[in-house]
Amino acid sequence: MAAAARRHGLSFPQYLDDDRAYWRALGNEYWPTLYLVDRCGRLRTRQIGEVHSGEASGRGLEAQIEALLAQEGCTAP
Repeated sequence: MAAAARRHGLSFPQYLDDDRAYWRALGNEYWPTLYLVDRCGRLRTRQIGEVHSGEASGRGLEAQIEALLAQEGCTAP
């Protein structure tokens, strides 16, 4: 997986949940589901269903990502 991530220029951490342990730990019931986690490892947002750039779901998620990236260090949720 690391080679594929490098080949596609993905520099952020990757996780492959082959045995669905993380899926179960999060209590996930839906596919697709997207989770945003802050710098401190806290779950900040869960988006169920497809997200498309240019649509309300994509714009809202992008704004949340930008807000999390702008935060310095660990802050209260």
